[in-house]
Amino acid sequence: MTVSSTSTTPAAGRTPLGKQLRRRKSIKAMGNDAANNSGLGQLKRSLGVMQLVMISVGATLGTGILVILGSAVPVAGPAIWIAFVLAGITALLSAVSYAEMAGMVPVSGSSYSYSYATLGEGVAWICGWCLVLEYAVSAAAVAVGAGAYVNQTLQIFGLSLPDSLAGGPGEGGVINLSALIVVVLATLLLVRGARESALANTVMVLVKIAILLFFVIVAFTAFNAGNFAPLLPMGAAGVTGAASMVFFSYIGFDAASTAGEEAKNPQKDLPRAIMIAMLLVTAIYVLVAVAAIGAREWNWFASSEAALVQIVSEITGQKWLVLVFALASVIAIVSVVLTTLYGQTRILLSMGRDGLVPRLFAKVSPKTHTPVKGTWVTGLVVAVAAALIPLGQLAEATSIGTLFAFALVGVSVMYLRKTQPDTPRTFRVPLYPVTPILGIAACLFLMLNLAGITWVVFGIWMVVGIAIYLGYGRRHSRLGALDAKAYQAELDL
Repeated sequence: MTVSSTSTTPAAGRTPLGKQLRRRKSIKAMGNDAANNSGLGQLKRSLGVMQLVMISVGATLGTGILVILGSAVPVAGPAIWIAFVLAGITALLSAVSYAEMAGMVPVSGSSYSYSYATLGEGVAWICGWCLVLEYAVSAAAVAVGAGAYVNQTLQIFGLSLPDSLAGGPGEGGVINLSALIVVVLATLLLVRGARESALANTVMVLVKIAILLFFVIVAFTAFNAGNFAPLLPMGAAGVTGAASMVFFSYIGFDAASTAGEEAKNPQKDLPRAIMIAMLLVTAIYVLVAVAAIGAREWNWFASSEAALVQIVSEITGQKWLVLVFALASVIAIVSVVLTTLYGQTRILLSMGRDGLVPRLFAKVSPKTHTPVKGTWVTGLVVAVAAALIPLGQLAEATSIGTLFAFALVGVSVMYLRKTQPDTPRTFRVPLYPVTPILGIAACLFLMLNLAGITWVVFGIWMVVGIAIYLGYGRRHSRLGALDAKAYQAELDL
């Protein structure tokens, strides 16, 4: 008789904490649980490689390039494009590890599931908590930025949002109405179904790519090669510091890996989607950065909050183009919020299935084949946070949480190469073990370049996560409830 975590009852005695933290979930057990979602309703395999690429690009290509470019150029100078390359290489080194793991473990948990299969429940929980920081908090932070672009759009018509609706209590207002609406719209799209939300996201991604390419064309009409001298006014330290900042622009490329249970052919399509998305996004970022510096001297960016829009406005002198850019920016924000919320709900689905968070998050509607209740809970929490809270340093800590999760994926690849060398892999990390080692080192290097306050906020976030695990996850863990014999049977699946 096959024994799995979905069919056992809690043992009379609780597994000692130390042993429970080290308990791993076998890849086959994950596949079995995903096949029937522990009886909580099944997701529908409806996404092809193009839709998976668009999910990753949608979560990645957005406010990072639209907003962070202006604040990063004064740090790196004309070498900002090198900073994007460094951040892109770091992300790419992690992306190839993600691609190998996604092909081996095609479930919805992303790096949370990969860590569970290799490093145990304790590290898996920490990774999952970091992913909450990456997805849910970044979705709220991105939605907060919607207000500025909505106001830009309204100003074209001589209008503006009243202060009471332009920010939360911490910003002198009552509620950030724009952020609230953006999150609610994204949530409504998600509960309709994965295929429908993927189609809407694809349209929005194509709009984003088109508007950025249009910016490049406009900027190159005013290109001045002299703007690139001196290339390194702040030295190499400025470039590495800027690379840590702009890494935020790459957060989300892993979103395709959260669609493991909704991809038509996950073993082949997930690795392809992740690699295509990373190469596409990196190329666009570098091209936009080069065009922007060519159009304006690097010192100019210090006084610009919306650099791309302002460059287009100054070069063309056409107000209608400012309107188009502002509207496209809002579309970009909605797309990012949509795909990051998607990724968050699928990770919570896996965690709920394992018992580490309430099973509510794992229940799938038989009508829409989506975790409707979990999506509404997640969407409403993010909407309230975006509407009322100035996220500040918590949002900045998103990068450190993501880098930590990325590093764990590299460790997971190396662990499975050693313990399960003969397991079929539809994608293999090139130049192993150099590539995952470099990926881990690059993530740690960028983490060390982040501000001290970011580490403090990250530490507080981790303490809160540990408290939640000890208070809920440890007591409800399905793997932790198994006795020694049942756990060994699960490992032997």
